[in-house]
Amino acid sequence: MLANGATLGYKEKEGSSATYTDLPGLKEIPDCGVEPEKVENTCLTDKNKQYENGIGDLGEMKYKFKYDNTQATSPYRKMREAQDSGKVLSFQEKLKDGTITEYDAQVSVKRTGGGVNGVIEFELTMSVQSDLKITDPA
Repeated sequence: MLANGATLGYKEKEGSSATYTDLPGLKEIPDCGVEPEKVENTCLTDKNKQYENGIGDLGEMKYKFKYDNTQATSPYRKMREAQDSGKVLSFQEKLKDGTITEYDAQVSVKRTGGGVNGVIEFELTMSVQSDLKITDPA
């Protein structure tokens, strides 16, 4: 499946029943999932080391966007405001097949550099503050 058609929306986390506001200009979505830590748990009677999955590490997730700062509602500006406030926002990523991933995160924003015939983008990095809630297509 192509990534084409994927969207990312956000809303205020606290006490909000509002719908998600789409962040236009999404160009790239990150890997998404939990990588549990491998914990060694070998007994003295074992012939080989034994391992169990420990707690998960979501790492950081980076989304890439087209840079646009022409309006107060531009994703670059809105996400910089969220970064400056330190707020935890709720996010919803939708894939073309209908898969939905929801989570809460604090964000950081970085504008990329550019050169001759090079586009300027911005990276939206998520510090995830919740479990991932994945809803499969109907």
